[in-house]
Amino acid sequence: MTENRVVALRQKGAIDDPLTEILRAGARRLIAQAVEAELETFLVSTVDLVLPDGRQRVVRHGHDPVREIQTGIGPVEVQKPKARDRGATAAARIRFTSNILPKWARRTKSLDALLPVLYLRGISAGDFQEALAALLGKDAPNLSAAVIGRLKSEWEDEYRQWQKRDLSARHYVYVWADGVYLQARMEPQAECMLVLMGATPEGRKELIGFQTGMRESGQSWKELLVDLKARGLVVAPQVAIGDGALGFWKASTKRSLPPVTNDAGCTRH
Repeated sequence: MTENRVVALRQKGAIDDPLTEILRAGARRLIAQAVEAELETFLVSTVDLVLPDGRQRVVRHGHDPVREIQTGIGPVEVQKPKARDRGATAAARIRFTSNILPKWARRTKSLDALLPVLYLRGISAGDFQEALAALLGKDAPNLSAAVIGRLKSEWEDEYRQWQKRDLSARHYVYVWADGVYLQARMEPQAECMLVLMGATPEGRKELIGFQTGMRESGQSWKELLVDLKARGLVVAPQVAIGDGALGFWKASTKRSLPPVTNDAGCTRH
């Protein structure tokens, strides 16, 4: 008998989703084509570099090992082509670097943005793997509690650097002030985040600063405004806009801001 009667058993946790597999296959092809185009552009830019014997100095040289990039549609296998510098010395070597597939990238930027959102929404460090498996499939990355702890430390470092950035070159025509009450991560009492947005002369909106506290007090707003001024934000906006919360208006009357107008049209001096 030549008929195959072996039936594959469905594995626990397996997801029969042909559409996702089609999307992943398409993503693999598109990434491969895009990175190949990157390499071709790189090789064209080095075409004038030749060795003393007339051969091209920089040539194609195989591929890096296959690796998986975690994406919003699950893991996608990728492989980056390599270039070889045949005239390299100990002091100088021409290298091909892909902007699409950075050397150490293991996740897409959209997935990196998702992780802190899940954390703020109350997903504990130990539950990340289960939550991502539900979102991305059973092959989601092994994000253990230790890995999430390390990522959280990196997020805190990035936040501290952002909070210390130099503002001396910034100029905002309008600013908007508001207090947003958050109850991320199931705290017994919601914290208040004081947020200050600004509009540049070109019309682009930017987050100027924010500070957490228990309420919209005048002292909390003053601390935020004084900190921004200490980091170089000395050009006053033409108008500041906010709601009726008294804390911001109280702080703004202490020479932290010029005469300002609230969203009800009332000017405070």
